[in-house]
Amino acid sequence: QVQLVESGGGLVQPGGSLRLSCATSGFIFDFYAVGWFRQAPGKERMFLAGIRWSDGTTSYAFSVKGRFIISGDYARNVVNLELNNMNAEDTAVYYCAASNRTVIAISPSHWAYWGQGTQVTVSA
Repeated sequence: QVQLVESGGGLVQPGGSLRLSCATSGFIFDFYAVGWFRQAPGKERMFLAGIRWSDGTTSYAFSVKGRFIISGDYARNVVNLELNNMNAEDTAVYYCAASNRTVIAISPSHWAYWGQGTQVTVSA
């Protein structure tokens, strides 16, 4: 019954910005953290950012810190990811995930629930 649905992906020019959204439903009280990952063809799934549901504490991968921003709209059970100053290396499928762990984990294996992903393409 737990569902995560991503939206907001698409084609963006280099230097442009996007805002991705993750709509959550089900046992939200069991979500200790909600996070964003991305995976390019032939590469491993990479942690981008996470937010603790209880207090809003955030965690970022060093490679995107200062460029990507994660935020939560708790009344609507939505988590957003702002992607700024984008470049071709940001082209990937972006996934929303939820974790039952108290610590935001980097490894995808520690996240229990996943959305279907949304494609982001950066091209001129």
